[in-house]
Amino acid sequence: QVQLVESGGGLVQAGGSLRLSCAASGRTVSRRTMGWFRQAPGKQRELVAAITSGGSTNYADSVKGRFTISRDNAKNTVYLQMNSLKPEDTAVYYCATRSHIGSSYDYWGQGTQVTVSS
Repeated sequence: QVQLVESGGGLVQAGGSLRLSCAASGRTVSRRTMGWFRQAPGKQRELVAAITSGGSTNYADSVKGRFTISRDNAKNTVYLQMNSLKPEDTAVYYCATRSHIGSSYDYWGQGTQVTVSS
């Protein structure tokens, strides 16, 4: 079992920055792919960014150049640095993990709210 706890959400003005953290416990996630998802009201959940165990990353087109995903395996933690935030980035952000590319994300955090005011 893996438990994921997100933190770092909040209210920020457009153009501002936030850094989300996702702390894993229960077992190490160093060999797992970690992802950040978001879901805005009335919209489907979407993948924002992901990082493999080897450090390869991918991003949604809407956040490329503004968001950066990283991981600290010693701390069993993954981060999402969000810069140049826009009102359309407002959503609940979730951390999730899967064992390898192609598998399903099988553990999820409870989510953290990010609100960007215009």
